[in-house]
Amino acid sequence: MSDTLSGVFAALADPTRRRLLDAVAARPDGATATELARGLPVTRQAVVKHLQVLVRAGLAETRRDGREVRYLARPSSARPAGAWIDERATAWERRLERLSTLVDARAPVDPARHGEDPMAPLD
Repeated sequence: MSDTLSGVFAALADPTRRRLLDAVAARPDGATATELARGLPVTRQAVVKHLQVLVRAGLAETRRDGREVRYLARPSSARPAGAWIDERATAWERRLERLSTLVDARAPVDPARHGEDPMAPLD
């Protein structure tokens, strides 16, 4: 896994950062740390630190607006992480399909046992 993906996953591992990223993404003109802190049970300073992690991961960027710093989401930066997850999900789906095919081929279903507890010992 690339360092970029590792940074994205590390940034998204924290629920506060995910919440912040959602809040920033919901505002097309961005938001200041002060605006974002109003809706969270953490200090403005903690919000700034979380936002800096998102910026370093490439998930957000800053823009100066006079004396204020506005944070904006960069959704395109999450695409490689989404593609990585999709590739893994597809691979697991193929594995599970093959396993299901093998199980179906080796263990025909006994209609008399249909509806019984699947964890019950076999006769």
